[in-house]
Amino acid sequence: MKIIPAIDLMNGQVVRLYKGDPKQKTVYSTDPLKIAKKWEADGADMLHIVDLDATLGIGSNLTVITKILEEISIPVEVAGGLRNESLILDIAKISNRVVIGTLAFKDKELLKKLLALLGSQKIVISVDHKDGEIVIHGWQEKTGIRLIESIKEFLDMGFTEFLLTNVNRDGTMQGPDLEFLEQACIFDNVHVIASGGISNIGDVKDVKEKNAFGVILGKALYENKISIGDAKLA
Repeated sequence: MKIIPAIDLMNGQVVRLYKGDPKQKTVYSTDPLKIAKKWEADGADMLHIVDLDATLGIGSNLTVITKILEEISIPVEVAGGLRNESLILDIAKISNRVVIGTLAFKDKELLKKLLALLGSQKIVISVDHKDGEIVIHGWQEKTGIRLIESIKEFLDMGFTEFLLTNVNRDGTMQGPDLEFLEQACIFDNVHVIASGGISNIGDVKDVKEKNAFGVILGKALYENKISIGDAKLA
């Protein structure tokens, strides 16, 4: 299972939000590149970089992200606000994977086009949910779409890579959502990255036992509750 630190960016700073609420923000660093290099040196398998300003439609951290991509050698997936074709294709040129959330639910025809252009390994579908209901636009908008049905649909379209986040667990360190993770990982040819709620090594082991492809380390990593080295041994 891949160990994947998250680098969430707002206004050029590394932050963590509580349940995705920008009003409940903790700043962990003003030097994202330094943090990226630290996680790389500590043995991370991949970095998960999120542009929260782009997600919320209030700005962009593209310059910072580009700088990190230029100086990091491990794989990087980029997420946050990737809602139009040209931006997605631009990011795809410089990163290993692009994470698509809102657009995946709003424009299936463009999604199919991107799949044909980039291939399934390059695109990660972000299935963010609140207790089984998909939410989009920075977790602000409910869709009425059920999580497992949406994963089935994307698999039928030819996608294999998914980022699974229960918003109610994100940034809480209250433990991962193992119930929905297990349901998502049961399909053939599916690679699910689990995100949200990780607080200790036991949580990492629990996620691994559900056959997750990877696990996102966020707040617990930044608050020294867990290390990348220990997570890799879990």
